[in-house]
This record gives sequence, structure tokens and C-alpha cells, in this order.
Amino acid sequence: MTLTPLTRPARLRPGARVAVVAPSGPVPAERLGAGLDLLRSWELEPVVAPHVLDAHPELDYLAGTDEDRARDLQDAWCDPSVAAVLCARGGYGAHRMVDLLDWSAMRAAGPKVFVGYSDITALHEAFAVRTGLSTLHGPMVATDTFLKDLPTQEHLRATLFEPESVRTLGLDSAAALVPGRSRGVTYGGCVSLLATGLGAPHARRAAGGGLLVIEDVGEDPYRIDRILTQLLRAGALDGITGVACGSWVDCGPYEQVRAVLADRLGGLGVPVVEELGFGHSRSALTVPLGVPAVLDAPADGGRCTLTAEVPALV
Repeated sequence: MTLTPLTRPARLRPGARVAVVAPSGPVPAERLGAGLDLLRSWELEPVVAPHVLDAHPELDYLAGTDEDRARDLQDAWCDPSVAAVLCARGGYGAHRMVDLLDWSAMRAAGPKVFVGYSDITALHEAFAVRTGLSTLHGPMVATDTFLKDLPTQEHLRATLFEPESVRTLGLDSAAALVPGRSRGVTYGGCVSLLATGLGAPHARRAAGGGLLVIEDVGEDPYRIDRILTQLLRAGALDGITGVACGSWVDCGPYEQVRAVLADRLGGLGVPVVEELGFGHSRSALTVPLGVPAVLDAPADGGRCTLTAEVPALV
């Protein structure tokens, strides 16, 4: 499979109606309320899906039943008055409900903005493969980073309303793990979710021409090694053009994480940038998935960046 650019949805305008859904873990009500207030301050009209504050009757790590979580997402997506669907939080659960969605109906509903990260990676992959739509790996409505970090808020806001102003991504922390320059179509997210999806129905078998963006949280270095090794052994990284790495929060000493990344990714023969500035960290950039982009990793220690060749939204 060779990746090609995906269909981009329209940017948001003041007054746009945006749905908030919970495809994964349970959502704290107070954080949800604070997130909704922030969206309203951007002149958006947030609408909370019916089951966002539910809890699964037996499995307390899920926000309601699989069927209800799937129905919320599908109904929001297929509502013609909704311009964007924003996830409340990650956690775990998207894999359990992704195959309950009517992807034909969602594809027919047309492109709209979809935002999330972490466990939501399973849905980013599904939207890409089953609908051909570009999505946004970005902060979620009921999370601490979105609520407390101004740069995170501002980058998402700019991406939603003025996407041409944030085509170039890269915090000062970004550095070349493997120098070089490459072009490809962005894809990825939480790397453990990419590995978990291998072999699932409709999963990507390979991503030739893809520019991989990865991050994770709470995975020890040996587990990151195992995840990357599984992707390599499965051929899932064959033909990729570059790798942009984000944050590795609670993954152990970063020196050990860096060593694993260099060991497992260094042999691919493509540029690799570390600490670009997205994922579970503070000041998390919003990364468009499914767009053509250029990864710059200068050998001379110059600024490392990921630059989208087109705005994330049209």
C-alpha cells in the first residue's frame, strides 16, 4: 500500500456546531464542563453526545457500553448540522467499538473535522482506511493539557480556524536523531495502538510513502522496543519516508527511550526527528494526519520541523 493524501474537511467558522463524544475511557464531569466553556470562548457551539458521561456497568475503564459509545460517534458524524467531532478523552475502548460503526454511512456523511489522540489512534486509522478522510491528532476536550496549557489551546484553535498559519510544526526541543530531509503523507499517533491494530479487519498492512508520527505514554523502554520490533517484523514500516517522534511521558528515563528509538528506527535509512512537540506532553501541537508534508532534520543542528504542504483544513 502506498499512502496518498486524504480528503481534508473544511475549517471551522465562528458559530460552528461541534459534537463532543467519548469513544474510550470515562470522562470527569468537571473537566468536561471546563472544556465546553473553553470551546464556547472560541465562539463554537458544543453539543455533548448523550452517553459522554456514562460509565460501563461492569468495566469501569470504559465510558459506557461499546454500543452506546459507537452510536454517539456515528450519530454525531452523520448529523449534517455538526461541523466537527471532538473526543473528550482517550484511555481505552476505541478498539472495542470501531467495528460497530457503519462506515458506509459515515463515509456518505462527508468530510468533517475529527480531533483526538492516544487511544483515538484506532479511530484515526479507521477514518483514513475506511473513509479516506484526513483527521487531526490533537488535544481532547476533557484533558488537563487542553484545559491548563495555553500553547496547546492556541495551536488547536489556530488549526481549526486559521490552518494556514500553523503549517510548520516543531518546538525548540526537536532534534535530529537521524539527519536528513524527506517528504511523505503523515500518518500514525500512539505507537502502541498502531501495533495493537496489526492484523485487525481493515488495518493497514504497510504504509509506503508515509511519514510516520509517533508518541506514547506509560510504556517502559523495553515495551517501546517490543512495539517497534513488532511493527518492523510485520512489515508495517516498509517504505516509510521518515519518522517524527513526539513525547514519551512516563516511559522511563528519556536517555533509554532515545536509545531504543535510535536502535529500532535508525536502520530504516530515513530521517528521524525526536521531541517534535506532540502527544501527551504539555504544549502539545496538533498534527494533521493524511496530508503531504516535509520532515527536515538538519545534520548541522539546525531547527527540525514538520511542514504540511497544504493547510490541515480547507
